[in-house]
Amino acid sequence: MNADQLLEQAKISCQKRGARFTTAREQVFKLLTQHSNAIGAYDLLDELKIIDPSAKPATIYRALDFLSQQGFVHKIESINAFVMCHHFGDCNHPVQLLICDECGHVEEIQSNDFDNALKDMANQKGFTISHQIIEAHGACQTCQ
Repeated sequence: MNADQLLEQAKISCQKRGARFTTAREQVFKLLTQHSNAIGAYDLLDELKIIDPSAKPATIYRALDFLSQQGFVHKIESINAFVMCHHFGDCNHPVQLLICDECGHVEEIQSNDFDNALKDMANQKGFTISHQIIEAHGACQTCQ
């Protein structure tokens, strides 16, 4: 899906949910669609300042929080960066990320078997998973 299609899908999704897709949120969303790798909040802020010189860190963090809550982006905790989700119809889907430590490429994969195994193990411990993001670091096919 290209950037324009993702943006249109995000707008429709927000409209259905009654969520406000403000100009700042749309600008940050568009910036994220231009990156195939994960990007940090302050790098996004630098890019946003080209469009909106008055942008502040709070602008970025509020927009990223919203986009994350809507399931449009995933936060990669281990590197404190964000990456677009290209299939955000279900904002609560289990997330598994393959992160290349060489080039920074991030690939999102989905394995129902893995998700079910994790849920089963958690259930055995009396634990209920509300949200999961699994991060695996290594080297992508290009960098090997």
